[in-house]
Amino acid sequence: MQQEINDNIKKISTWKRIFFMLILAVIVSLVRILLWTIIVLQVGSALITGGANQNVLSFGSKLSAYLYHILLFLTYSTNQVPFPFSDWGLTEDLDLPKIKK
Repeated sequence: MQQEINDNIKKISTWKRIFFMLILAVIVSLVRILLWTIIVLQVGSALITGGANQNVLSFGSKLSAYLYHILLFLTYSTNQVPFPFSDWGLTEDLDLPKIKK
């Protein structure tokens, strides 16, 4: 058992993943700030125009999908490292709902 723990600690792949997780944890904080900004913009748009801003809606959907992919990686649900360590295209794979005005 002790030998197995020592072997796991010495694995480069484990430390590499931890490094990616630390960077992505910082990115999550930035993405959360952006998402709250989008929420406020969409509420303002709904109050002023009666509907969601389609440009902001598209960006919000992609940003939400990006956050989802980061969380999948951080929780060990996937080994696919999200952007900026892979293509941004991962967010295009999700079938996001379309909201009408």
